[in-house]
Amino acid sequence: MECLQLRVQDVDFAASTVIVRHGKGGKDRRTVLPATLKQELQKHLETVRALHIADLKDGWGKVTLPDALEGKYPNAAADWRWQWVFPQARRWNNEFGREGRHHVDPSLVQRSIQLASLKAELGKRVTCHTFRHCFATHLLESGYDIRTIQELLGHSDPKTTMIYTHVLNRGPGGVHSPLDRM
Repeated sequence: MECLQLRVQDVDFAASTVIVRHGKGGKDRRTVLPATLKQELQKHLETVRALHIADLKDGWGKVTLPDALEGKYPNAAADWRWQWVFPQARRWNNEFGREGRHHVDPSLVQRSIQLASLKAELGKRVTCHTFRHCFATHLLESGYDIRTIQELLGHSDPKTTMIYTHVLNRGPGGVHSPLDRM
């Protein structure tokens, strides 16, 4: 859901960051935007923007807004910055006759990941949440400190982040002798 609920304004290409709003624990946090994804994501957003412009021309092009923002900023729902990064293909209708777009349904992403893991014959259960664990594990393996990883994951307690250190416990086979570095 953290990915699906991204809005255009949450992606900062210049700073290579993504703001995750109401993520794990209901908190907002900043995380990294991989350089390898920038070009593809920019291309994707161009397609999404064209869809948004077409929706506006048809008299629609609105999204649901968090909390009471719709009352405070009546035009924000149609503003490009508030649009979903990953909108659904179909527009929604509500009981008041309004139509707009919502983000992609989580079940579509979950199913895609499940099919990809079956096709790759991984032999392990893979879910969307697996990516979160892999992200933390790879950061640890790359030498990043626990505090940085804690911040990127949005953990309030470092003990939660420390759980990932178990994967680094490789025994003597994972230790390189300082003599080998000479």
